[in-house]
Amino acid sequence: MRGVRMAAGLAMAAVVGCGVNSTPASAPADADPAAGFVVSRAEFDAAFPYRIPFYSYDGLLAALPSFPGFAATGDDTVRRREAAAFFGNVAHETGGLTIVEESPQRRRVYCDADLPFGCPAGRDAYYGRGPGQLSWNYNYLAAGEALGADLLTDPELVAADEVLAWRTALWFWNTQAAAASATPHEAMVRGLGFGETIRAFNGVLECDGGNPAQVRSRVEAYQRISALLGVPPGGNLYC
Repeated sequence: MRGVRMAAGLAMAAVVGCGVNSTPASAPADADPAAGFVVSRAEFDAAFPYRIPFYSYDGLLAALPSFPGFAATGDDTVRRREAAAFFGNVAHETGGLTIVEESPQRRRVYCDADLPFGCPAGRDAYYGRGPGQLSWNYNYLAAGEALGADLLTDPELVAADEVLAWRTALWFWNTQAAAASATPHEAMVRGLGFGETIRAFNGVLECDGGNPAQVRSRVEAYQRISALLGVPPGGNLYC
């Protein structure tokens, strides 16, 4: 996930959430995250047959209470379609949940040093990590503020803690619109289509002809997982 570059001089609070409420909703302490989740363990394993142990079903379930609206809003088709859309994007971002950290060959400087909080972990420290490949210093700051972890100072936490890694991806999905007209969660719940979730993840670089091969990869992953979950993918797949 790349997000949108923020203008220099913005107050820190304005960066958090990029204009969207980024505080995760709380769930009852005794809530069972598996009880209402629309994707079974078997379906998860089928969607990611080559996943590495870092990305477990149990780790995902442990992260779900931070964002109880995820894949839990609307009827069964909407809920399962949203789960498929989330999985389709993270499958693309991580090679089917086989990558925790962006490969050194692909990394570049994701540091907007003009922002007041800078890059305290180093200019080269904010590359992609986790299921959503969280990147850029402002996204690490905003996610950390929302999730109660100092990710701006210690971005490696995302690669060291599986549940936190899932939470960063769910944070982006549920709270950040970036270049899109809605957050990915809102896009799927409101029927705007999978293409709008691509705009949120990396629309500046991929959409409107920017990189059609990358867009196609996301769409194909989404279509495959939608079929596994037994729901039609809906319209507006591309961006």
